[in-house]
Amino acid sequence: MQLNPNLLATSASPVVEAKRWIAGKSFDTDRPLLNVSQAAPIDPPPEALREVIARAAMDEPMAHVYGPVLGLPDLRAEVAAQFSAAYGGKITTDNVAITQGCNQAFCAAIATLGAAGDEVILPVPWYFNHQMWLDMAGVKTVPLPTGPDLLPRIEDAQARVNSRTRAIVLVTPNNPAGVEYPANLVHDFAALARKHDIALIVDETYRDFDSRSGAPHHLFLDPDWSETVIQLYSFSKAYRLTGHRVGALIAASDRLIQVEKFLDTIAICPNQLGQRAALWGMRNLGDWLAGERAEILARRSAIEAGFARLPGWKLLGAGAYFAYASHPYDEDATTLARRMVDQIGVLALPGSFFAPKGDDQAARQLRIAFANIDRTQIATLMDRLASLS
Repeated sequence: MQLNPNLLATSASPVVEAKRWIAGKSFDTDRPLLNVSQAAPIDPPPEALREVIARAAMDEPMAHVYGPVLGLPDLRAEVAAQFSAAYGGKITTDNVAITQGCNQAFCAAIATLGAAGDEVILPVPWYFNHQMWLDMAGVKTVPLPTGPDLLPRIEDAQARVNSRTRAIVLVTPNNPAGVEYPANLVHDFAALARKHDIALIVDETYRDFDSRSGAPHHLFLDPDWSETVIQLYSFSKAYRLTGHRVGALIAASDRLIQVEKFLDTIAICPNQLGQRAALWGMRNLGDWLAGERAEILARRSAIEAGFARLPGWKLLGAGAYFAYASHPYDEDATTLARRMVDQIGVLALPGSFFAPKGDDQAARQLRIAFANIDRTQIATLMDRLASLS
């Protein structure tokens, strides 16, 4: 049987792998599984938004046919207007493409930038789907180390740029580490990318849950931002639309001409019901989303307080949906994560899922996606981690 060698060389999805660890297992009703492995809302959208989706399904014939490849014009315009206001820059409708989720936005961006043999720089720990897509595309992943604060350094990135480099990718707030990249650091990376005529891809899937007030950076104030910057966004986390697959890519209009070719081939158009839901959410759920953010920030505080009292563990980063921590045990994180399922009923992902093979630091780290457990469950999580032998 002939198989694509790039696919064969791509690791399996960590989330899929972790689900195998609990397949066929049962957990006591008095100690149910705490699943902190996946960063996706498990609750449905608010009822008013579900009603919008239902009405569109019943009353809008155009919601059931192919739509524009780059997305509904009204949604593109709303993204352009709201993001321009939020960042204080100029983003037009022609700079916005709507995609089938943020992962597809990343894939489309890479498709416009590089071919087999080219290179893209990813800070470690990285978002595993980014690295998986680069492997599938035959694009070399160049790991960029981060310091104790889990932030990459400009000088380390500079040392890794060469004639084959096509982009640097930043995720902020970060997945998996949770850290929020300081604005000056983001700007320094943009300057580095511009210096070498490469792209800076800024994945802001979790921007709605950033703890800072105001714009997290000012990249769009530069009138020439589109020469360098590609921004990615997800509606899934903001409005609990994971199953509807709606994301966005913001870039130069000339780049979107090439993006359109990719999207037309992959999906033809984004999900029609999901786009209508995202548009209504942007226009009507600002207060509700502010409440969601406040709750996530409260859970982050509970995580920080819990780890401060947890012997031997060290919280390395926390923010948005994630906590990233080092463990005190004399075993690698993958072995520990599997043992945690059986001993304490907790499913978390090991740091090795977010780093190159053989990374010694990752072998001592775990990612905990805390957005789907409330503050009472966070306290339970800390008790269970403390009981681990």
